[in-house]
Amino acid sequence: MPESPVILYMSGTLPTRSETFVYREIFALRQLGIDIRTASVHAPVRGLDDGPLDEMARDTIGVYTRGVAGILTDALSELAIRPVATVATVSRVLRDAACARELPAARRPKILWQGLAALSLAHRARRLGITHIHAHMAHVPTTIGMYASLQLGIRFSFTGHANDLFPNRTLLREKLQRAAWVHCISEWHRGFYRSIVDRPDSDYPIVRCGVDTARYEPTRAPGGEVLEVLAVGRLVEKKGFDILVEALGEIARSGGAKFRARIAGGGEEEARLQTMIEKLPPGADVELLGEAPNDRIMDLMGEADLFVIPCRVAGSGDRDGIPVVLMEAMARGRCVVCGDLETIRELVRDGETGVMVPPGDRDALVRTLTQLAEDRERIERLGAAGRAWVEEEFDLDANAQRILRVIQGSCTSCADGACP
Repeated sequence: MPESPVILYMSGTLPTRSETFVYREIFALRQLGIDIRTASVHAPVRGLDDGPLDEMARDTIGVYTRGVAGILTDALSELAIRPVATVATVSRVLRDAACARELPAARRPKILWQGLAALSLAHRARRLGITHIHAHMAHVPTTIGMYASLQLGIRFSFTGHANDLFPNRTLLREKLQRAAWVHCISEWHRGFYRSIVDRPDSDYPIVRCGVDTARYEPTRAPGGEVLEVLAVGRLVEKKGFDILVEALGEIARSGGAKFRARIAGGGEEEARLQTMIEKLPPGADVELLGEAPNDRIMDLMGEADLFVIPCRVAGSGDRDGIPVVLMEAMARGRCVVCGDLETIRELVRDGETGVMVPPGDRDALVRTLTQLAEDRERIERLGAAGRAWVEEEFDLDANAQRILRVIQGSCTSCADGACP
């Protein structure tokens, strides 16, 4: 990298409410003196606040927002101005679309369009003096970022998460081979990447999607007669909220402990979950709240005794990485209960920083909730331990420092003190 790196961060939609970890990471790196510019595959979401997020939305380069005519015009401009580089980029795109392994036939034509979008992005970003591209999400954002970096003659890196690595995996082997480095949000992710392309730890640094623990004041659980349960996330199969509804129905049916559960989020399972809730027995108190802003979620966490996400592997193969909302709940001092997935074990250590239940096991969730309702001291103990673990390993500033060290390690002039 040159003396003063200018990094283009991009994601599917940036900024957006559902991916707070991306824009928070950007703000943390800017605080460390790194010049970060932003790009978004889809239109940035405006109106998230009247300050830094709206400013980010205004300054972000929208890729697909250029429209077909604009993208084609930009691509032709690149061909006219830089014919050799453009031919090389297009050739790489064509080879990938035709020959890449593990790429479903239906996705091959999309690679061609994403290649053209990458030319458009490179054409528009060149004036910013971009020296490196980093993409969050290993599918479309990284595909575009990879080809844009080739056109610009710079390097790229990316962070993979969950859906982008499983049901929507695209050119993952090629990306792992070509990236300057790949941020691994867990040790599990590092092992997964290494099973595809074996590279040293320095190429696969562990960088958590951290939370700003300074923002989240830990509080004691309310400890009332009715145990307050909060669940937050997209209403999709992999979150397992249907298992939570069933478990609370079973507890009410058996005359067990009293619970009040609120589920915040929107998604394709909303109608099904609402139908399940309407059929619950008397005494089962479950409410769907719909989507809510982060500040409201933090208020709800302060009112909860337990934070529950009984996540599992969906039929499509989709699964969670490490849900940021779990970290946020633990930062607030909440006792968390979640499905036992390999990635999450690094955050929620069963019996130490929270409780894990077998994915999809309603009876195990019933037992866990019942036992916790009978042991309020355990709820407090696990909540405090979870907060301490998040502070130690998943703090936003600590992980921004990890990214800074990766950047400095890749920049020859940093040794001379030229980089931040």
